[in-house]
Amino acid sequence: MKKTFLLVALFVALALVVASCGGGSSDDPAAAGKKLFAESIIGAQPGCSTCHSLDADTVIVGPSLAGIGTRGDAAYIRESILDPNVILVEGFPSDTMPPVWGDELTEDQVDQLVAYLLTLK
Repeated sequence: MKKTFLLVALFVALALVVASCGGGSSDDPAAAGKKLFAESIIGAQPGCSTCHSLDADTVIVGPSLAGIGTRGDAAYIRESILDPNVILVEGFPSDTMPPVWGDELTEDQVDQLVAYLLTLK
């Protein structure tokens, strides 16, 4: 009986520790956005880092996002994610970025990506 009680108490304590840590999630939207940006696949699509570099001198498929936080505000970045053909970066034709992210990402995920990209100065 005492052994069972100790095991239950240990399990409850461990569960409380995991819950207090958020189960590995982050309350920081920018940190969550950074993690999401690095995903190789998001939904059924290649992830952001598959096509966008964070190095100003490196272009993969889409434009480098180095310094995007100094070149655009939250509204610009959000629109670029959700409707990428509205404002085109010079040298990149329309439809370079597929306009699917409104379906593939949740509102929270878009907010997280925007928060992260705004940190890139």
